[in-house]
Amino acid sequence: MSEATLHLGQTLRFDGDPFVDGLAAARHETRGALLVENGKIQAVGPAADLRAAYPWADQVDHGDGLLLAGFVDAHAHYPQTGIIASWGKRLIDWLNSYTFPEEMRFGDRAYADEVAGRYLDLLLANGTTSVCSYCTIHPSSVDAFFSAAAERNMRVLGGKTCMDRNAPEGLQDDAKSAYDDSRRLLEHWHGRGRASYVITPRFSPTSTPEQLEALGALWAEHPDCLMQTHLSEQLDEIEWVKGLYPQARDYLDTYESFGMLGEKGLYGHAIHLETREKAKLREVGASLIHCPTSNTFIGSGLFDMAGLKSAGQIVGLATDTGGGSSFSMLRSMAAAYEIGQLRGTPLHAAELLWLATAGSARALHLDNSIGNLGVGMEADFIVMNLASTPAIAQRSSRAKDIWETLFSTIMMGDDRAISETYVSGSRVAAKS
Repeated sequence: MSEATLHLGQTLRFDGDPFVDGLAAARHETRGALLVENGKIQAVGPAADLRAAYPWADQVDHGDGLLLAGFVDAHAHYPQTGIIASWGKRLIDWLNSYTFPEEMRFGDRAYADEVAGRYLDLLLANGTTSVCSYCTIHPSSVDAFFSAAAERNMRVLGGKTCMDRNAPEGLQDDAKSAYDDSRRLLEHWHGRGRASYVITPRFSPTSTPEQLEALGALWAEHPDCLMQTHLSEQLDEIEWVKGLYPQARDYLDTYESFGMLGEKGLYGHAIHLETREKAKLREVGASLIHCPTSNTFIGSGLFDMAGLKSAGQIVGLATDTGGGSSFSMLRSMAAAYEIGQLRGTPLHAAELLWLATAGSARALHLDNSIGNLGVGMEADFIVMNLASTPAIAQRSSRAKDIWETLFSTIMMGDDRAISETYVSGSRVAAKS
């Protein structure tokens, strides 16, 4: 029996960025195929061509199902799984009322293991095959996250959240322990299997200058690692930062001054950016991570996707669980569309899907491995049902092209739209 499998169905992949190249960036085959062997994609193209070229391969026919890369969630907090969709708070109150009490529980490794496994299974059911997550202050929360991902063979990124002020005593470390714990975890997990360690100060208000300086030194020692944090999410947060860092030119400068600004930096939210901040982020090639359901749910503001992309910024898409109100990247895409509408710049279905796959992979510096259907890419892909509910089916039956069809699923779809999820070529989730 051959180890190679030929998956048949509709296929969608990207040869470029639709924000730059338009619809020419997308490649849709109404009857396409991809050949998977040893966890990698070996060929993609029209079904007739691949069936003729690889007659010895096992075949799995997904009918009218759409094969596309698994979703890539570029910013999340897996420890907030249990408090998702909690009512009525803005950022600072959210942290104190919901986030910090829940994160205190992750000193218990058994609890961390249970939540990490549940969280990753929820992602897979929703078609997300890779995620970049904050853990908690506890090193065991990092071990739990990466261990659960290894059991599922998922490509994930994450790191210990570092905080040494403006947090409950049980959730504070200090500059030295943040450096020491992060280095130890980095040396253990980074590059192990499909894991990548990410240096993770929560944000400037919960780190002293001494802690940011220590983590900046760690990043300089390990420049192949990513660094993730939050930036300019809410206006009252920005005022708080100004009071804590009176010498800083702006919010970004609180990172920049301590070596925490660079090409491999991931800056979540980035809604209320000043002119200098935009120029500096673009200059270094940093990644901005759009978290649309979170931005609306806790009232942060409207991300300027069109303006930032047209200026050449690198942007990824995320759920921001659990400030974000859904585990589904379909819902993140729908919210990104709605925010674009409110700004007068609605996004096309091709742009939305690119953001959730290849765009987020690019933001995470993993676009040579995940986020697209291409030869040599890791075989993390999904099969999407484009008529998963009666409401979607009746709308898609009127669609004039694949983009109208996809748009109805983006706007109305949920986990029922994900028929199957494959990780490294193996099916890990399927609807009965």
